[in-house]
Amino acid sequence: MRIKANDSTLLVIDIQERLLPVIQDGESVLEHSGWLLRAAQRLGVPVLLSEQYSKGLGPTSARLREGIAAEAILEKLEFSAARSGELFKLPGGERGQFIICGCETHVCVLQTVLDLLQRGNQVFVVEEAVGSRRAADKKLALKRMRQAGATIVSREMVVFEWLEKAGTDEFRAISKEFIR
Repeated sequence: MRIKANDSTLLVIDIQERLLPVIQDGESVLEHSGWLLRAAQRLGVPVLLSEQYSKGLGPTSARLREGIAAEAILEKLEFSAARSGELFKLPGGERGQFIICGCETHVCVLQTVLDLLQRGNQVFVVEEAVGSRRAADKKLALKRMRQAGATIVSREMVVFEWLEKAGTDEFRAISKEFIR
């Protein structure tokens, strides 16, 4: 199955100010997630953010939150962003495909992915844009998500599938700005 721009939503899970410093390669996770977020915005793909107990973990990193409307942010206490059903009421939450990045791979990302799959959504997890405190936890979570039916992808795989072809104005703009 291919990722379609008009059927997918980018879900950025819990990349929060106080959590990010303890995430292995957290700066890289932030950079890759930001790149994907900007590409999604450029192509008109909805972007949703979730925040796990923001009172304790702080808000989403300012580098990601800029330009995101308040109604596209899900405050949560449950580890899964999908369990309560509130995610699906947000703009873009009704779409069939979810592109996932965020923290922690083995907790909130994993539980969200499992709930989305159980609901019948197609789920694509961006490997370089998810992180955990320990590499072993990330590796196990990715393996479990793959076994459950999620597709593990790279950020460029996502963007090239959103684009579908070269030679368009969108391709030239994305290529110039994002593909180096």
